[in-house]
Parts: sequence; structure tokens; C-alpha cells
Amino acid sequence: MLEIPEAQTIARQLRETVLGKTITRAVAAASPHSFAWYSGDPALYGAKLDGKTVTGTAAYGGRPELWAEEMRVSFGDGVNVRYFAPGEKRPAKHQLLLELGDESAVCCTVQMYGGLWAFSDGRNDDFYYNAAREKPSPLTDAFDAAYFAALLTDETRRLSAKAFLATEQRIPGLGNGVLQDILWRAKIHPKRKMSALSGAEFETLYHAVKDTLAEMAQKGGRDTEKDLFGKPGGYNTIMSRKNDGMPCPACGGVIKRMAYMGGNVYVCEGCQTL
Repeated sequence: MLEIPEAQTIARQLRETVLGKTITRAVAAASPHSFAWYSGDPALYGAKLDGKTVTGTAAYGGRPELWAEEMRVSFGDGVNVRYFAPGEKRPAKHQLLLELGDESAVCCTVQMYGGLWAFSDGRNDDFYYNAAREKPSPLTDAFDAAYFAALLTDETRRLSAKAFLATEQRIPGLGNGVLQDILWRAKIHPKRKMSALSGAEFETLYHAVKDTLAEMAQKGGRDTEKDLFGKPGGYNTIMSRKNDGMPCPACGGVIKRMAYMGGNVYVCEGCQTL
């Protein structure tokens, strides 16, 4: 699933690859998918996008976005966004295809669920999208120690570390995937209550959020996810499905997978005591 590092990577790669190109044909919902979401009628995407020139890209939380003049195409976190060079065969099934003037294409498929929204700039009332646009990204200077501290309230002190970081859009784009290495670096168990953290531990957690996400983005995303060209990211995850049952690189303890809050978490109980 796309989170902050992958959204940043795909937005950058789109900018480097398709900026200035013209969308000659947009096709949405060619392969029906029960959990692919669109802005209005997908049959109208051609009318919205055909003939538009790609003028920029952006990333908001876990959503990369392509700008086609006044139109915006936003890709949700469950969408595979891929670039196909001129002459390269496209997948037979797709939920959004943008054919470009040089005969290249951007092709999107949905895994379990995902949004493929096309709308005029400023005309998206989706709560998650607007939260991601309005709140500062951990990759920016605006996400400073004071901002992070303000997230800790009487209500959020009762939450676990995982719930604090990865729910209610407190930090858009920080999800269960990037969460694992952040908490391991901070030496905080996902189930540990925020109220139990000392001031020093909370400061360590802040730096783990900033530093881990910055490294993941700089290296092109996590190795458990793929970029615009279908290649895994260059950041080698430590706490992920790839390392379940392997020794912790810090203490040698066994990395364990456990179910928590509707998903899996990966924990070294030697480093992350509860």
C-alpha cells in the first residue's frame, strides 16, 4: 500500500517522466472492480482529461497526484501506478489508462481497493484528501517538534503507539507499513500506551518519525512496495513480512509477527519491551 515515501517517489518519477506530455486518451473502469472508486461517472474521464497537458505532480500523505492543466488525478493508497514506455505492452486489465502523445502510458490497477479520482483543482470534498493537503508532512520543516507535541492530548495519551501514529489521519500517509520501522528505531512496542512514554522517549519517537520517513523517501520507498516502473524501493525494511522470524539486527532477538488493530505488527521484544 502506498504511504508517504512511495507517494513522494511516484510523484517525483511522474514529474521526471511525463511532465509536458499530452493525454491523448483517458479510459477509466475498462475492467470493472467493486472497490475501485472514481469521481462521478468514470465514463466521463475521457471528456475531463483528453487533450490535457501534464503540468505537474504532487504528493499528499499517501496519495501521489498528477496535474493535467486545471484537472487533478489523485491515486489512492491501494492503486498500482505504472509507466509504460512507447511500444511496451500494457496490461490487459486496468482501472485507469492514460495514453500519452508519445505513445507511452500511465496505467493503474487496483489491488484490494483504491481511488482513482479526476477532478478540477479545489473541487474535492473527500475528508482524507483534504486532511492530507492541509496537514504538514513529516518530510517538511513545518512538522516540527512543537507540532508533534501538540498531537499528544488528554485523549491521545490513552492510545497505543500504533493508534497514535497511524489512525484518525493525525499524520496522513503514515500507516501500518512505515510504522513498523519507526517504532523499532524508537524502541517502542506498538501496544505501549502513549501515557507510559517518558519525555525523552516521546522526543525519540518524534525523531524516529522524521528520520525514518526521510530515509525511506530518499531511497525511493520501501523494498516491500514498487515504484512507477514496477521496481521495489531501495529502503530495506527491518520490521516487515520479509523479516518475520529472523534475528533483530540490533540485539539478535527474534522478530515476531502478531495481529493487532486489524493488521499485523512486527516486533523485537528484546528492543521493544511492553
